[in-house]
Amino acid sequence: MGIKIRIQTLIGSWFRRLSVALNRISIIGPTSREGRRFGRFGMGSAIGWPTGAGFGEEWIWIGEDTMISSYVTLSAGMGPDQEMLTNPVVKIGDRCLIGRGSSIIGHWSIEIGDDVFTGMNVYITDQNHGYENLEEPIGTQTPHEEAVSIGEGSWIGSGAVILPGVTIGKHVVVGANSVVTGNVPDNSVVVGAPARVIRQHDGSSWQRKHRFSS
Repeated sequence: MGIKIRIQTLIGSWFRRLSVALNRISIIGPTSREGRRFGRFGMGSAIGWPTGAGFGEEWIWIGEDTMISSYVTLSAGMGPDQEMLTNPVVKIGDRCLIGRGSSIIGHWSIEIGDDVFTGMNVYITDQNHGYENLEEPIGTQTPHEEAVSIGEGSWIGSGAVILPGVTIGKHVVVGANSVVTGNVPDNSVVVGAPARVIRQHDGSSWQRKHRFSS
């Protein structure tokens, strides 16, 4: 019995090392076949393997030295081969880090500035379904797009949701599991659903806030 357990342990260890090696080899870079599908793919940037679902790479721009973790969904449009009206639809700056399992799904314009980091499972979109017609299911109503912008140097906590029309300023902290529905000023901290400003730098020090700035 002891020999069988040792063999299973050795085999398990071998498979784990093999899996790590294969994941490293499978990383998508700017010179890989998959990387060349993107509209721009900066030197030093990488997308971890396995990736999430995604399409419309030619309308997605990735800056330099940016790391996109595994299981991240990057997409432009509703499906493969869709012609987009803007280019880029999704733009990610230099030296960014997009956390594992996140989704960035653009239809009009999502712009992420330089040095933006996100936690895991962040969701960013510039499109919402309409709901005005009471005679038609919401899922089949015409969607609406509004541009999204995230300022440089910001941090988006795990599980946060950034909704259409949002402009997040520079050096902003979005707390974990927050839902951002309105504009966020520079140098601030927002938390909650909907997210509200709880701290903001006034030029000399950080001050506590009690109201949401829209």
